[in-house]
Amino acid sequence: MGNNVFLQYCMRIYSKGTLRKFWEKHTDARTPLEFWYSVIEANSFEHPHQVVSYFRSADQVGNGRIVFNIANNKYRLIAKFEYSIQSVFVRFIGTHKEYEAIDNIKNI
Repeated sequence: MGNNVFLQYCMRIYSKGTLRKFWEKHTDARTPLEFWYSVIEANSFEHPHQVVSYFRSADQVGNGRIVFNIANNKYRLIAKFEYSIQSVFVRFIGTHKEYEAIDNIKNI
């Protein structure tokens, strides 16, 4: 008899370096971004409603994108989720003002 091994697939995030660069400039974003990263990385999400139910202030904006409020809504993070391959792509991290200047959020 072989060993029964249960593998849990977790989300892979591209890229932590983008988040790190941002929190080096905006130090108050570090703790919330590290928390966001740790939650996403430790879980396997199959649908956007699972993500939004965990992050209550997040909003689905279409085309696989979810917007997250960071540091009490001072910053915004847009991530594109590819559930079939358990991957998340950081598409934008910036101030609320920079976020409001985005013309086509569904394709960023």
